[in-house]
Amino acid sequence: MIYWQLFFEFAKISLVCVGGGYASMPLIQVAVVDGYHWLTLAEFIDIFTISQMTPGPIGINAATFAGMKIAGIGGAISATMGFVTPSLFLCIILAKIIFKYGDLGAVHGILNGLRPAVIALIAAACVSFILLAVWNVESIPENFSDTFDLKGAVILICALIAVRRKIGVIKVLLTSGAAGLILGQIF
Repeated sequence: MIYWQLFFEFAKISLVCVGGGYASMPLIQVAVVDGYHWLTLAEFIDIFTISQMTPGPIGINAATFAGMKIAGIGGAISATMGFVTPSLFLCIILAKIIFKYGDLGAVHGILNGLRPAVIALIAAACVSFILLAVWNVESIPENFSDTFDLKGAVILICALIAVRRKIGVIKVLLTSGAAGLILGQIF
């Protein structure tokens, strides 16, 4: 039963996920953290981090890792197949439409309208991740100073600057992990 639930949940996410892997993260979070409570937000962010560090598309990696954490190898296969199957069929259909009707203004209008919505999905995920990284909470704290994590804030700011300066993602992640380990030992 859990395998079918994973397949259908990730298939639903895949059907409405516009904008790539990062845009799928808040949708996956709503399903596995908020909806079914299969994972905690901290576990989900760990999966997001690992998904970004491993080769391949981040959405598929996240589905695989989440499925594995929830229900083992069968869960990984179910979640991954659920995430991939609708996308495969939608991509084939959309490719045919765009190649045939791509010059129409309506197609450009639809794509232009989807861009802000995709950015909103990514921004929503970012807010949740920042709250957990810097305040160790899942929602906006009443008193920002109570749970503020200076180490997390410093690593976040340094990583953001490094990414904006086009330093490789793997280097940023490895350095951030090392900084977390070292700072955790010191403080």
